[in-house]
Amino acid sequence: MTYWCLLQMALLLCFSTTALSMNYSLLRLQQRRSDTVCQKLLRQLPSTPQHCLEVRMDFQVPEEMRQAQQFRKEDAVLVIYEMLQQIFGILTRDFSSTGWSETIVEDLLVELQGQMDHLEPIQKEIMQKKNFTMGDMTVPHLKKYYLNLVEYLKSKDYNSCAWAVVRAEMLRNFSFLKSLTGYLRD
Repeated sequence: MTYWCLLQMALLLCFSTTALSMNYSLLRLQQRRSDTVCQKLLRQLPSTPQHCLEVRMDFQVPEEMRQAQQFRKEDAVLVIYEMLQQIFGILTRDFSSTGWSETIVEDLLVELQGQMDHLEPIQKEIMQKKNFTMGDMTVPHLKKYYLNLVEYLKSKDYNSCAWAVVRAEMLRNFSFLKSLTGYLRD
């Protein structure tokens, strides 16, 4: 290889690393704004009636969500992306029994999709380079947790109380997402 080719490759590598670093800064700002918007939209949906609290259950929240842990930014991206995908999937199910505003749910889905679109290029790069430590262990725990939420909704025939309980869980999820977003630093 010529000196010129080596220099171009080195510059490209530096630019690529800088671009990714800049993406984390931008991503953190976008995520914070979007998390706040999603929480605000979820709060606009009717809250849990008192009698619905009796039908709550333990959804086996992953330990990683219950305790604050040190996540590397790459792990945080994987976990955030998985959570957003799962929340999106749940919200596309039959919520007709809830009396929820379709407009609010659609706005929430649009916001979630936007978050995933911002995360996806970085998530793909992390997966391609296998640049993560615990994200790959956390994701299966998250999938089990969200499967429990879906099974709960199904077992209750997607009734309004079940949705109210799941809505409360999602609000907890966005609190955790906000703390994960703090790990998206350069």
